[in-house]
Amino acid sequence: MFLPLPLFIGLRYTRAKRHNHFISFISLISTLGIMLGIVALIVVLSVMNGFHTEIRTRILGMASHATISDPYGDMRDWPDVLARARDQESVLGAAPFVELQAMLANGANVSGAQLRGILPREEDQVSDLRQEMVQGEVDDLVAGAFNIILGRELAAYLGVGVGTKVMVVTPQVSATPIGIMPRLKACTVSGLFAAGMSDYDRHAGFLHLEDAAKLMRLEEGITGIRLKLTDMFAAPRLVRDIVSDLGGIYRIIDWTQHHRNFFAALRTEKRMMSIILFLIVAVAAFNIVSTLVMVVTDKRPDIAILRTLGASPPRIMAIFMVQGTAIGAVGTLLGLVGGIALALNVEPIVAGTEGLFDVRFLDPDIYYISELPSDLRIRDVVRVSVGAFLMSVLATLYPAWRAARTDPAEALRYE
Repeated sequence: MFLPLPLFIGLRYTRAKRHNHFISFISLISTLGIMLGIVALIVVLSVMNGFHTEIRTRILGMASHATISDPYGDMRDWPDVLARARDQESVLGAAPFVELQAMLANGANVSGAQLRGILPREEDQVSDLRQEMVQGEVDDLVAGAFNIILGRELAAYLGVGVGTKVMVVTPQVSATPIGIMPRLKACTVSGLFAAGMSDYDRHAGFLHLEDAAKLMRLEEGITGIRLKLTDMFAAPRLVRDIVSDLGGIYRIIDWTQHHRNFFAALRTEKRMMSIILFLIVAVAAFNIVSTLVMVVTDKRPDIAILRTLGASPPRIMAIFMVQGTAIGAVGTLLGLVGGIALALNVEPIVAGTEGLFDVRFLDPDIYYISELPSDLRIRDVVRVSVGAFLMSVLATLYPAWRAARTDPAEALRYE
């Protein structure tokens, strides 16, 4: 009795054995519904975070955090720009590149490709190409040798392997006695890479910077400079500072602009999935409404007696709000424990299930990921738990208000 009256009676109603077992069953369903909803939300959001992190890592492992280029054409003063870019505190690495669209042909097999001319040692500062190699070495790209490194899927489509020739057809043209002809160059496949992203494995290739410049007739120029930043999530702010410090007129594009549509689609997908799964919690909250409505009906004589003893309508309302809130709090707590435990152990649970039933949920040949990634974030956990608890509290308002409006004389007329 040391507790306030509404809290004491509300918790007593929650613990007491009811004559109406159906009400107890509905209360249990409400608690389990909130718990399952929170578990589903935490686990799904963690897995989606894991997938997004994995995809972003794979993309930025081959792409760059930012790119500097000359808006008026080829960059001729690139050695000076490269040196000044590396002097920036926010830049971890910088490397020049030449980019060209080309057709690759091997007999009757023809495919478009995005080729990039690089300096092997410099490229290590801005990408993970060396770690993604499955055959050959990045250092095999030697100036004048016209070696080429292809994505594994692209090489399989063309039917070429390490040591074979592939014809590179560039958009540059040459005047010949028989007319205008596209520039052709036979290159030797010196290596294959597998980044785990179809955009690269199926459509990308690498040449030495000087060889690519010759194919594009750039002479001493390049397409631009690729940067690796200290904080890729602050790229939009950092690139503005870099441009202002470089001076001159340059175009600089960060990864959030280059892949804007793709990452916007991922954020929209996560947001919509959260809304859809949160409906599970909403259904459980509606069950709390049903539970409290039946409890109020069952406790009408008790409410009337409390009113005659001097309990005010706000106190009566608080009693049933405490009961409904207790259901929501227990469901939220159980959901948090279950959701966090499951999210932290998704990978071993999936692996154990695959071994037990001899199935494969993620085929690495299709998805490039053999394990289900999970990235549990405190921010998501707090949002889910607070949202579920507030929804449970809101669900108690109407039944509690109805209880507070109970007329004592009407309720005791037939008792």
